[in-house]
Amino acid sequence: MKQSAGTLLYRDGPQGLEVLLVHPSGNYNRGKPWSIPKGLPDEGEGLEAAARRETLEETGVVAGDLLPLGEIQYQKSGKRIHCFAGPAPEIARPHCASWEVDRAEFLTIAQARVTIHPDQAPFLDRLLEHLGHAS
Repeated sequence: MKQSAGTLLYRDGPQGLEVLLVHPSGNYNRGKPWSIPKGLPDEGEGLEAAARRETLEETGVVAGDLLPLGEIQYQKSGKRIHCFAGPAPEIARPHCASWEVDRAEFLTIAQARVTIHPDQAPFLDRLLEHLGHAS
C-alpha cells in the first residue's frame, strides 16, 4: 500500500487561524482539490523526515516542531496519508518551489474546508482539537 507524508503548518493570520496548503499543477489538476504539502518517503526515510522534506520541496518553508496528527486513507486509491502539524515559522513566505504545485498559500480554516481534498478534511478537525479551537 502506498504511503505519503506531509505537514499541516498553521499560523495566526489577519482573519484568524490559517493553514498552509498546496494545489497540484497541470491542466488535468485544474479543478482538483488542494492538499497538505506531502509526498512519498524515500527508501529508508522516516515519515516525519519525508513530511519535512516534501514541505520544503513544494513550498520553500522549513517546518519547525511537529506533532503527529495521525493518518487517513483515501477512499478511492486506498493510499495512506500521514500528517504532522506545527506552527509555521514567522518568516514563512510560501511559494511554488516545485513543478508539482502551482499554488502554495496560507488559507483560513473556512477556505481550507472548501478547497482541501475531502479525505484530508479530518486533519483540519484534528488540528483544531489539538489547538483547543471549536470546529
